[in-house]
Amino acid sequence: MMSDQRVPLQQPHARAYEQMLEKVRYDGAYPTRERAEEAVRMVLAGLGRQLTGDERVELAARLPLEAARILTTQVPDIQPLTGWAFVKDLAARTGASLATTRWDAGSVFSAVAAHAGPDLLTRILNQLPSGYALLFGRAELSTAA
Repeated sequence: MMSDQRVPLQQPHARAYEQMLEKVRYDGAYPTRERAEEAVRMVLAGLGRQLTGDERVELAARLPLEAARILTTQVPDIQPLTGWAFVKDLAARTGASLATTRWDAGSVFSAVAAHAGPDLLTRILNQLPSGYALLFGRAELSTAA
């Protein structure tokens, strides 16, 4: 006798994305899951326009499938943005305030950092221009001139 209870193949992927959204919702103190998902989509799309190479591929492999799709469907910009310019660009695209956009970036990047792990996150930060470390919750270290 066959059971009618079939589990969709994508259920683990969907669950991983839901868990990511819940982490962002909790960390960002968003009132709804939908608001957290808006932040995730906006910030991951922005990061997808900045990140290239092996780091982009590795990060996509570590993110939940839906998050990886958001990241990788973006064409990287020719001119990379600093962390502050990244926030200003996202704010301009969405019409949100700079403070709200900065909060969104920090909330989403916290979840991204958890998926990336410390070694990949260090490589990502080494690839990006200055200003992203603070968005990821790390100290921004500079070298002496």
